[in-house]
Amino acid sequence: MEHNPRVLIWNVRGLNARARRTAVRSLVVTANASLVCLQETKMALICSSTVLEALGSEFDDYVYLLAQGTRGGILLAWKSREIVISDPLFTANTLTARVSTPSVARTSWWITVVYGPQPDEAKIAFLQELCNTRMDCVGPWMICGDFNLIYRDEDKNNRNVNRRMIGRFRRTINDLALKEVYLNGRRYMWSNEQSPPTLVHLDRVLCTADWEELHGECHLRCLASVVSDHSPLLLDCSPMPPAHRR
Repeated sequence: MEHNPRVLIWNVRGLNARARRTAVRSLVVTANASLVCLQETKMALICSSTVLEALGSEFDDYVYLLAQGTRGGILLAWKSREIVISDPLFTANTLTARVSTPSVARTSWWITVVYGPQPDEAKIAFLQELCNTRMDCVGPWMICGDFNLIYRDEDKNNRNVNRRMIGRFRRTINDLALKEVYLNGRRYMWSNEQSPPTLVHLDRVLCTADWEELHGECHLRCLASVVSDHSPLLLDCSPMPPAHRR
């Protein structure tokens, strides 16, 4: 059976605290991921000891986008015996790289991990970053992470939405010919943890048609965690076929 990676995508709200790194590692082990995409690391410098403590010894290679002060930061780490990552590209809010698997003789594909900004002006620049990134990444493409944007009214549980930004995000998705990978079993991934709560679908996975052709049977679901106000996403690019009833 062909092997494709299991990708863990998560806004962890910082990797500075040892207790948080321990909790992240526990979830990574449980998820059995081979490629990890963490957003909001809040770290300007990430060393191998931090990756070891947060992810485990099997994650022996990584690249990262440094945080600006205590905001942002992206970590992309992988198990080199299962995955080859090359040609990293960086923008203010994204980290992009080429992904291939040695055991699978097929075309490689691009992954872009995003952590979207908060101000509207920065969001507009962020959407332009995605368009520019696509020009540099020809071929199958998958984008994942915390976009800090929604493109549908139903992505939020109340009517306090910015329709101008909704329209901009939707147009960018259409211009780049992207579609969203269906999320099983969950509608919202972020909560402000108030009463009553505001719930929003901020974390998502988008892909091009040729990426979907390579991973047509992929399965995306949420995992449980109390460490962050964002739910972790697990994308299985080659799930086991469902068992048939006798």
